[in-house]
Amino acid sequence: MRKFAIFGFALIGVFLIDQGLKELFESGYNWQSSCISLELHINKGVAFSMLAFLGENLKWLQLALIGFLAYLALKESWLKKYPLSVGLLAGGALGNLYDRFIKGGVTDFVAWHCGFNFAVFNFADVMIDLAIALILLQEFLKYKASKK
Repeated sequence: MRKFAIFGFALIGVFLIDQGLKELFESGYNWQSSCISLELHINKGVAFSMLAFLGENLKWLQLALIGFLAYLALKESWLKKYPLSVGLLAGGALGNLYDRFIKGGVTDFVAWHCGFNFAVFNFADVMIDLAIALILLQEFLKYKASKK
């Protein structure tokens, strides 16, 4: 029960924070610096606007991928092994999926341009990356402990 609560709080928390931040930028917030610009971008594709040519079909592909990952999470007991990480991942994925279905594209707002231009991203993207990093770290530490 405790692990399910951690998962649920992480999922809901990430989703609500993500949508709140996106609403802030959709209402006109803008901030510029020499390295980072916080400004509204609507991404019709995925990372680096890849797959934008799929148009409306992209949201269905993303929904299928999330559904498949949810199936794996249940089948492989990922909720028991990584409740926080899976909650962060699910919250981010659902935040971006919500954007695709409701807004026609993902609301991005962080543009890095210090030394090089990087993809524009959002809070949900950061949480997805953090979740994957935490799972990899946990697996690495488990592997290292098993070798002793």
